[in-house]
Amino acid sequence: MDYERRLTTLSQNDQLVDGLVETGVLESDSIIRAFREIDRADFVPDSLRDRAYENTPLPIGHGQTISQPYTVAFMLELLDPQPGNTILDVGCGSGWQTALLSHIVSQHGKRGRVIGIERIPELADLAEHTVSRYSLADRGVCQILCQNAEPGLPDEAPFDGIIGAASASAVPAAWQEQVEVGGRIVLPVGSEIIRLEKLETGEFDEQRHPGFVFVPFVTD
Repeated sequence: MDYERRLTTLSQNDQLVDGLVETGVLESDSIIRAFREIDRADFVPDSLRDRAYENTPLPIGHGQTISQPYTVAFMLELLDPQPGNTILDVGCGSGWQTALLSHIVSQHGKRGRVIGIERIPELADLAEHTVSRYSLADRGVCQILCQNAEPGLPDEAPFDGIIGAASASAVPAAWQEQVEVGGRIVLPVGSEIIRLEKLETGEFDEQRHPGFVFVPFVTD
């Protein structure tokens, strides 16, 4: 990318972020910094790069989409990731949310970790390629796995947060077991986004946010 085009791209990305801040959906400094540094245009098909800054979901192939920026911002604010956290990102698609999370957990010199799971092999390969542009895997911050996410990752648990980008019928029991006390699960269930925060009793404080549309959760 030549210098002038890069400046234009950065300007468009900043306009997208500024708009999300103005709506009030983006509030946390660490998440805002990640949105500014991780360019959505790097995670959409080349044929759609001119639409990368639209506040709308875009197709990435195989019946999947890269989520609307507003929705990604909303869900990340619900998850409240922090530098140093270990996060499980389910249905990582082309890798944009995984890269955003990786930037957040590695801020302020912290060594957090994000594991992205994608069931569709071609998209898992795409995510590995896109996040590599930011040297996240090389720094040990990010890993992409191609497998069914419903059982979670018991060998890597507990997680400070688990987030899903596709609509499930219910929050998997394994995820509830594998999240740390005080940690959060953010997942679309039907047309709602559910946020669960694990209490010391092992029970969950639950919030429900209706009015969203997602592609279905893929398990096989």
